[in-house]
Amino acid sequence: MENSEWRMENGEIDLFPRSAWEYIPYPPMGRSRYKFIDPTQPHFMTCTVLHWIPVFTRQETVSTLLDSLQFLIDDGLTLYAYVILENHMHLVAQSPQLDRDIARFKSYTASSIIQYLEKKRVKIILDQLAFYKKAHKRDRTYQFWQEGVHPQWVQGRGVMQQKVDYIHQNPVERGYVDKPEHWRYSSARNYAGRVGLIEVCTEW
Repeated sequence: MENSEWRMENGEIDLFPRSAWEYIPYPPMGRSRYKFIDPTQPHFMTCTVLHWIPVFTRQETVSTLLDSLQFLIDDGLTLYAYVILENHMHLVAQSPQLDRDIARFKSYTASSIIQYLEKKRVKIILDQLAFYKKAHKRDRTYQFWQEGVHPQWVQGRGVMQQKVDYIHQNPVERGYVDKPEHWRYSSARNYAGRVGLIEVCTEW
């Protein structure tokens, strides 16, 4: 895949018109054995690209996730921590209807990123998203996310600290950076007292 396939056109492109959210269906979460114990409580979650395909290697695709998270934050979601790696993301979040909000997030980001890949004619990735699509998903050409988010209820400050540390240490453990705050696409900078890409709640 050549870099030219990923280049943005000259000028700004609005990939996230607010009205578009009104037309995205909110399907139930996947067939994972993990369940939201109480959707109003904070949960640790993982969103993984189908077959671990590395899609989040360019700013445009990562921006889709960040802008979508910001939309949900503006709509009432509380984001405590997050990290975005090349083919998955971890987050801890809470909202009045967290299961519904995460379904919205996955549905909208999948649709937007697939549209972007089609526009840029990134055939290698699109072919993989079609090839590894689950057989029962007959209503679509591609599947972007793996089913489910493996939600784990975060009970108490001790568990919250453990999950936040795990999230921020991910890029360090992989050898990508020396310190958590060196990774651009995470909330580690927020917790270090620096300005992050989006606001998170660091008091819990």
